[in-house]
Amino acid sequence: MSPADARRYLVGQCGLATMAHPPGGAGARALLAARRCIQIDPIDRIGANADLVAFARVDGLARGDVHHHVEGQAFEHFAKMRCLLPARLFPAYRARARRRPDWLVGTRERRLPGPALDAVLSEIAAHGPRTPGQMSDHGAVRPVDWGQWKGTRKASTMALRVLAMRCRLVVRGRRGGSHLYDLPERSLPPEALEEPSDAVHDAELADRVEAAGLLPEVAGPWWAGLEETRKDGTIDRLLGRGVLERVQIDGHHRTYLAPGGFRERVFPAMDGRMRILGPLDPLMWSRELVEHIFGFEYRWEVYKPAADRRWGYYVCPLLHRGELVGRFEGRWIDGELRILGQWREPGRPFDEAAFAAAIERHAACLARPSTRPADAVT
Repeated sequence: MSPADARRYLVGQCGLATMAHPPGGAGARALLAARRCIQIDPIDRIGANADLVAFARVDGLARGDVHHHVEGQAFEHFAKMRCLLPARLFPAYRARARRRPDWLVGTRERRLPGPALDAVLSEIAAHGPRTPGQMSDHGAVRPVDWGQWKGTRKASTMALRVLAMRCRLVVRGRRGGSHLYDLPERSLPPEALEEPSDAVHDAELADRVEAAGLLPEVAGPWWAGLEETRKDGTIDRLLGRGVLERVQIDGHHRTYLAPGGFRERVFPAMDGRMRILGPLDPLMWSRELVEHIFGFEYRWEVYKPAADRRWGYYVCPLLHRGELVGRFEGRWIDGELRILGQWREPGRPFDEAAFAAAIERHAACLARPSTRPADAVT
């Protein structure tokens, strides 16, 4: 496959050619169904990553609207790191949590006071959805730090996280920036509570490939939760059935997995919008692939010391007419989207009018009041 063909396909597959979804809440739900997973990150400079993923694909949304409009139809767990996931995937996640809990669950359980898990579960069952700040005090606990992330010292909060990773609770939404925990049977549709079929294992991998468009076969964060699947023969079985195809791009040594028949897919013609991409947008999952087919080097520098950053703290790629044409850093301050830095990619046309329109649209999203449905759990 040529880099140019890979570039055109990936932009279309990632839903970035045009605004294909309806505006508002219906679009947010359609977006999650199409993308399969939306990566979540708490850093919010011009909207959090989930907001940016949505703003680039759906009109009429505000900060937090993705979470609000899929409440009752989605849950949070780990796919490509922490993600918002459609409810139909819950049976597979619950089955895997029973078989092999991950994400430091065992370490956290060993640090919790003996009765904490049952007490927290009982409190949620009796009193309904709760954020960590609404829970009773169950004492202190030694935190479990993970890389740059600092763990909690509250036993109740750690218990909530363990129960969610074990799928005995679900993160059903957000309230004021906090996770909202509830029982699965109260939060998800009945079909999400059924036992998974034998085909779910294969479907999980096919879903991950659909989400990525081109999924690197090499180990990486895009395989989170499916590490065993990468090695247990599932790939070869799905290749043999034509569910997946193996792809190599001219001039690049890596191989990638693509959906079967992907070359025949027809995507809408690219519109004229310039799009501000989140640092963790699906298009940017494999930065090595992005560098090869777009000629665009990107590193997310939020965890680098300021003196070591080449660009800035929270710098977003700019996509226009199928090309990554530059990057910018912004900050929402006092009701205004301020541009802290703008960098054009050398040798590429940069449309200043399209950039100005993108900034104006993004600022309107940030200024718009949230449209959380009135019947959502408070």
